[in-house]
Amino acid sequence: MGVTVDPKTGNPTGNVPQVLQFQNNFIPAQATSAIQYAANLPTQPKTPASTSAATGTITAAGGLNPADFASNPLPVGTPAAPYTDNTITGSSAFNQATTPAPITAATKLSGTAPSDSLPSSFAAGDSITIDGVTFNFVNTGSTAGTTTYPPGTNIDISDTVGTLLSRIQAVTGVAPTINATTGAITLHTGTAQNLNISSASAAFTALGFSSPVTAARGGGGTAGTGVVTGNDITAFTNESISGGAVTAYNAAGTPVNLQLRWAKTDSASLGTGHQDAWNLFYQTSTTATGTQVAWVNTGTNFIFSANGSLSSPTGSAISIPGVVVDGQALGALTVNVSSGALTQFASSGGAATINTITQNGFAAGQLQSVSINNSGLVVGTFSNGQNINLASVTLSHFNGTNYLKALDGGAYEVTDLSGASGKISGSSLEGSNTDIADEFTKLIVTQQAYSANTKVITTANSMVQDLLNVLR
Repeated sequence: MGVTVDPKTGNPTGNVPQVLQFQNNFIPAQATSAIQYAANLPTQPKTPASTSAATGTITAAGGLNPADFASNPLPVGTPAAPYTDNTITGSSAFNQATTPAPITAATKLSGTAPSDSLPSSFAAGDSITIDGVTFNFVNTGSTAGTTTYPPGTNIDISDTVGTLLSRIQAVTGVAPTINATTGAITLHTGTAQNLNISSASAAFTALGFSSPVTAARGGGGTAGTGVVTGNDITAFTNESISGGAVTAYNAAGTPVNLQLRWAKTDSASLGTGHQDAWNLFYQTSTTATGTQVAWVNTGTNFIFSANGSLSSPTGSAISIPGVVVDGQALGALTVNVSSGALTQFASSGGAATINTITQNGFAAGQLQSVSINNSGLVVGTFSNGQNINLASVTLSHFNGTNYLKALDGGAYEVTDLSGASGKISGSSLEGSNTDIADEFTKLIVTQQAYSANTKVITTANSMVQDLLNVLR
């Protein structure tokens, strides 16, 4: 006897005990609505791209560079990063003095040995194109000022390396530099456009470069779109780390493989004005190509303090609206990150350590078995692995028979003195308080008494028979 209970809350649905009956019915599926998550993100992530990236860049710090993406995957509304200057340095360059020395700004563009001039000379008719602007080399007195070589784009072959570098600066906006020890020239992209320098002159190699010279400026790109497209999957995979995976369920109980990845979007190691920031992504399509969306940014910037603790967001729940994976709609999900569950401590492996990743959904399931726990709850075990409370057995415990109230018909009623809650010991065999040896002794005594009584009856019967025989 007992009452049924609500499988969701565990509360009784009635108060009148009745015979409990259970059938092999199904319980409906429960869609995933919340994910419990706990992990440690490495201070210095090790991504495929970080090993070959230029020192001092977000990519070298194990992070994601939006400029590497056709569609900026940072959260929607994130402004495009401003363009920054980038550099490229040539090989060592020496003049053709008696004892070759590193070239300087005073080194001549042409000359004969021994002199402070380039080993290979620029000649009249040579040219150099810098970001689309062409400069022609001239020989003063022969072609200077003619329509063939306009004065504004001339470089005299008698000029110096410094003159050539000043022309490059006029285009890029940033002055090149020369290493005093090696003569190596460092060129700058500037912020207006990417650097592209080319020259067919053999003398160009004497500057330590091979034509063409290209270098991309830093930063820039587009404003945040919050998604990774099929075109950017390779860049995203190379600049992010795995965040684990969990099997979630939609409203019909269909299992969905929910993949997560973390990307570090800023690093305190880059200096003043920077902080350790991360974005969490989930995979929305495993077959995305071109401009189709493959991964979605959850839209939250996770900021960590220098001691590795999470400083923002301060709440424990992050909402992700409209989650869809390969056409299966999961709806809005809540990612619960309890206090101290998400950290950024140093990790030698450079990968995320996932401590907890669970969810609250399940598929439909059929009743497999039932059991009763110590509290009298009937627990059903279903084929989907769920253990659900089905009913509660009515339990009573009496402090003493003298406290019961006698009723008509040999019945008794509980009183305030006698009533107390009881318990059940499930899956247990009840023990006996019987003393087997004592009971066997009593059994023997009883059997002997029975045997003696039967002897008396037998004797009496024999005497009666003898008496009847005499009377005859």
